[in-house]
Amino acid sequence: MTVEQNVLQQHSQKHQQTLLNQLREVTGTTDVQLLQQALQVTRTQGPAVSNGDLAEAVAFLTEKNAKVPQQDEATYYQTTQVGNDRYISVGSQADTNVIDLTGDDKDDLQRAIALSLEESSRAFRETGITDEEQAISRVLEASIAENKASLKRTHTEVWSDSPNPHDRKRMENCPVGLKNVGNTCWFSAVIQSLFNLLEFQRLVLYYSPPARVQDLPRNQKEHRNLPFMQELRNLFSLMVGSKRKYVDPSRAVEILKDAFKSSESQQQDVSEFTHKLLDWLEDAFQMKAEEDREGEKPKNPMVELFYGRFQAVGVLEGKKFENTEMFGQYPLQVNGFKDLHECLEAAMIEGEIESLHSSAENSAKSGQEHWFTELPPVLTFELSRFEFNQALGRPEKIHNKLEFPSMLYMDRYMDRNREITRIKREEIRRLKEQLTLLQQRLERYLSYGSGPKRFPLADVLQYAMEFASSKPVCTSPLEDIDTSAPPGGTTGQLLPALSTAEQGPSCTLPEGLSPAPTQAPSTQQRVPIHKPFTQSRLPPDLPMHPAPRHITEEELRVLEGCLHRWRSEVENDTHDLQGSISRIHRTIELMYSDKSMMQVPFRLHAVLVHEGQANAGHYWAYIYDPHQQRWMKYNDISVTKSSWEELVRDSFGGYRNASAYCLMYINDKKPFLIEEEFDKETGQMLSGLDKLPSDLKAYVKEDNGLFDKEIEEWDTLQARKAQQEKLALAAATAAAETTSPQPMSTEPSPPDSWGPQQDPEYMEQPSPTDDSKHLQEDTERAISKAAAEKQEERSPEGLLTAAIKVEYTRLLRFAQEDTALENDYRLQHVIVYFIQNQAPKKILERTLLMQFADRNLSFDERCKSIMKVARAKLDLVKPEEVNMEEYEMWHQDYRNFRETTIFLMIGLELFQKKCFVEALMYLIYSYQYNRELLVKGLYRGHNDELIGHYRRECLLKLNENAAGMFESGEELEVCNGLSIMNELVVPCIPLLLVHDTEKDLLAVEDMRNRWCSYLGQEMEPNLQEKLTDFLPKLLDCSTEIKSFHDPPKLPTYSTLELVERYGRVMASLSRVPADGR
Repeated sequence: MTVEQNVLQQHSQKHQQTLLNQLREVTGTTDVQLLQQALQVTRTQGPAVSNGDLAEAVAFLTEKNAKVPQQDEATYYQTTQVGNDRYISVGSQADTNVIDLTGDDKDDLQRAIALSLEESSRAFRETGITDEEQAISRVLEASIAENKASLKRTHTEVWSDSPNPHDRKRMENCPVGLKNVGNTCWFSAVIQSLFNLLEFQRLVLYYSPPARVQDLPRNQKEHRNLPFMQELRNLFSLMVGSKRKYVDPSRAVEILKDAFKSSESQQQDVSEFTHKLLDWLEDAFQMKAEEDREGEKPKNPMVELFYGRFQAVGVLEGKKFENTEMFGQYPLQVNGFKDLHECLEAAMIEGEIESLHSSAENSAKSGQEHWFTELPPVLTFELSRFEFNQALGRPEKIHNKLEFPSMLYMDRYMDRNREITRIKREEIRRLKEQLTLLQQRLERYLSYGSGPKRFPLADVLQYAMEFASSKPVCTSPLEDIDTSAPPGGTTGQLLPALSTAEQGPSCTLPEGLSPAPTQAPSTQQRVPIHKPFTQSRLPPDLPMHPAPRHITEEELRVLEGCLHRWRSEVENDTHDLQGSISRIHRTIELMYSDKSMMQVPFRLHAVLVHEGQANAGHYWAYIYDPHQQRWMKYNDISVTKSSWEELVRDSFGGYRNASAYCLMYINDKKPFLIEEEFDKETGQMLSGLDKLPSDLKAYVKEDNGLFDKEIEEWDTLQARKAQQEKLALAAATAAAETTSPQPMSTEPSPPDSWGPQQDPEYMEQPSPTDDSKHLQEDTERAISKAAAEKQEERSPEGLLTAAIKVEYTRLLRFAQEDTALENDYRLQHVIVYFIQNQAPKKILERTLLMQFADRNLSFDERCKSIMKVARAKLDLVKPEEVNMEEYEMWHQDYRNFRETTIFLMIGLELFQKKCFVEALMYLIYSYQYNRELLVKGLYRGHNDELIGHYRRECLLKLNENAAGMFESGEELEVCNGLSIMNELVVPCIPLLLVHDTEKDLLAVEDMRNRWCSYLGQEMEPNLQEKLTDFLPKLLDCSTEIKSFHDPPKLPTYSTLELVERYGRVMASLSRVPADGR
């Protein structure tokens, strides 16, 4: 083949591929053979395919496929392209020039196709920008518009920044997240995956624009690429050295948006963005490469990192061909395959290829094989999980399970292993044929029978053996039943009537009715009386189980011997077949496991995951950290530790609406891709700002300085607020002291730092209340009991010791008692709480002393004297004997426990009244506060499963109610329903995801599935717009709690009120965990 022929052939192939892409986009057909057949039809009319001929190919496809309901398709396109779309669309694009396609006129369809192709060609000639690039521009414009719109929202949105900068402060050595600036989760997932390729990171950070940039002809691409590269450098530098937990990529996105001018807003999928991003980076590095290597063939680092080559070997109309092509992202079909190797095997072979291995030149079969001649260091697979549904006229997502390995060996697909791979493929084909035959034979054993219900043959024989050996209760089930009597043994007056059944024609009585009891016996035939209860009654001597009626011992012995032998034979045959099948499976699995076929290892670097449906969803990425040897989950601003098990659950598909959409593997024999840099002089690994060039180092320092200033201003503001609150509290305390009479005391007042502190509100109140009266009664009862038991002890000090012992014994009994859920003694007294949580002895002693030192303890002179002794003992306690900080901490924990109880109690009461909106915040905060308590000990809080159950049920009820409002279609109801979801349900979803419990995950999945199910239904355009506006928020899988409602203010309850109401609501619960508290 000459050079000219080679060039022409490559040009022809590229032209054909362009036509296939256009045809696929217009019709939505993904079957390559069908597309090629349509183009082949047009070639019969001429050597070239024009736009008009392409229209004929489209007509061929539309006639070949089932007729599509045009109105549905038009409605779909109208409802998925409005200017404020805020969802990830992966469907076909609609054109701005509208032609009515709702009728059956095929001329309109042809005109629309021709207009689309003409517009596409003219736009490319005028601007040099492809439709794909314009689509990316529309993505970015939508994102920027959403970001700007979010600043105008009056209510708190899920993705808003926390006002506290400490919440946005980066933890040491933790990776930096990327803020979602309006449906840019696809941007975050791709950028994080590339940033964590350290070689790519270095290339971007140390990129410098051409020195003669001013002299270069500034075309459209250069206007786009150079500013974008600078913003990408800035973004990467912040991701390296920022003090912020996450950074804002708006400026990089803004540059991309400004590169194209488009009034539409249509979003594309992550693989398209990755493809175009690498194209733009390739262009930017190409300019630099051409300047650095004048006179030499320039090397583009982007091409060397991400692009490889394969050899296409095939037969076209009986003639063999062979040519080399370059590839970047390698597309793989998912539907119909169980793992990545099956996808690759199918992608490497197209059509019928038997003639490839024969010498027959006149064979009519066509097909081709792909063999990689050069693999890129970064090998990216695009998993095609979206397909166009011709019948429904819209794209749909494929949720099938697809497994992929963490280490992928590519030897079997390499051109140098072509012959040995063909031999192994032929062997695998032969083994699979054997496997099919064996599985069919096994199926006959495991599903035996000729009817609709089939059973394992071994079980059938076992059942027959059991029947044969059964002993009947009687020889015949009906032998002892008197068939002459009416069913049920009824006799007497009905017998004469029934005895005439054979005489004459029957009279026409209504069915099921009997003659009157006084009616004389008739000579005519009577209709049998229907007696539903007596006729269905079983005979009393019916055998308990089926059994043979007549069988001799000899027959039974022969039959049992045969059945035993047959069953053993069947079990042996089944076992042999299963063993053979397992061996063949194992042989196929190990076919490529020899060392010669494990020389090209690629390790999984990143998995880009999509959750949702075809036209709405959310992206995030799992990226492997080779230095920490663990997987990390990058979900917008949230970066968390993960595991291979979590990755498998979210990425393989088939389990939820989440599945991998893009796999990024790196050559395991090229460690430079992920190697850190080291200082040449000290040998220390570079980190943080040391990794940056001087200009970016200054840029990051400036941004960090702004963040430090923000933190400083916040701290100053909070300190000022705390000081004001302290002064206000001191003034209120002073005012209370001046108005409350205090008992006289001759003892000197101890220092404030270690003397008697202000009692907790549940211990003593400045003035008598129900709570303090209840505590006083317990104290006085203990004093009276101690005085009765220790009549010889008359001193106040002795009585105090005895009374404290009595009170402690009572409370200890409560703490050790195993009670029902509604009888929680911890609420009755703080000491019960302290005992159950093993508080230090000094804390218990001081708390009891505080109880007996209550100034309101004035029942009689004896109580007053004991109160004075208790206060004197408190005054004598030295600072080193009781840690007052620890003492206050224990009492604060108890206050938190009571508050949590009140949150739970009110939440459950409202839930039982079906006030789900009001109940939610109480249940949410009771769960959050309770988990904080349980971190310190099992008995610090309440049963988290119980609270979690009602929190989950409340969210499900709200979701159900909101969905019902949306389904009503009424504007006010729809708005109220979406308001419930946006303001209550959606902000709570991260709380269910953060602890990763199975029941919570299933609840979230149920809520999402309910709303995603609407995507396949017809609805008004305004409802479709609201739905697509809402779904990305619902499908956001981030566990970052970005903003939330303030906790509701709690009323004050006395101990008696709290115990009574809590017990009442707990006793009424319909669901209580088996393990109690």
